[in-house]
Amino acid sequence: MNSSAPSDKTGEASVILMRSEELLNWSREKSLWPMSFGLACCAIEMMQAFAANYDLDRFGIFPRPSPRQSDIMIVSGTVTYKMADRIRRLYEQMPEPRYVISMGSCSNCGGPYWQHGYHVVKGVDRIIPVDVYVPGCPPRPEALIDGFLKLQEKIRTEHPLSGKPASIDPVSSDDIPVHSS
Repeated sequence: MNSSAPSDKTGEASVILMRSEELLNWSREKSLWPMSFGLACCAIEMMQAFAANYDLDRFGIFPRPSPRQSDIMIVSGTVTYKMADRIRRLYEQMPEPRYVISMGSCSNCGGPYWQHGYHVVKGVDRIIPVDVYVPGCPPRPEALIDGFLKLQEKIRTEHPLSGKPASIDPVSSDDIPVHSS
């Protein structure tokens, strides 16, 4: 057996050259800790995405119960005005950098309740800034996984050391369900 074969483990150290921003973005995108925050029926699909069938652990996504340990808030379900203050409070308790995924038609734009419900917020983006919208009523776990992948793409393009915002592709109208008034 040849000891100089590339498949042999020699114990020699390798050197990887990369910019510090790339290293920061790589480490942040590979270790996302979402705060599970379910408000309605979309929360069932969110729980399914965290279950063993879809295995979000392979993407480095581990749900956390506390906002102080989380860097992503997933708002899944109908947001009422009574709940809006609590959502903002939890968002402000999260450390920077923090991201928001709006999951489902109700949190995106009020869902089927926005026309006749005086108590429903017409989208969580009126309370806190949203980074990724996941459409559907309720969206499948695969759609939430796609939302996480879109968020990882956004994190990959950020410039945390220079203070420049991330370059975000404009969202097409097909991605967000819109109700006409």
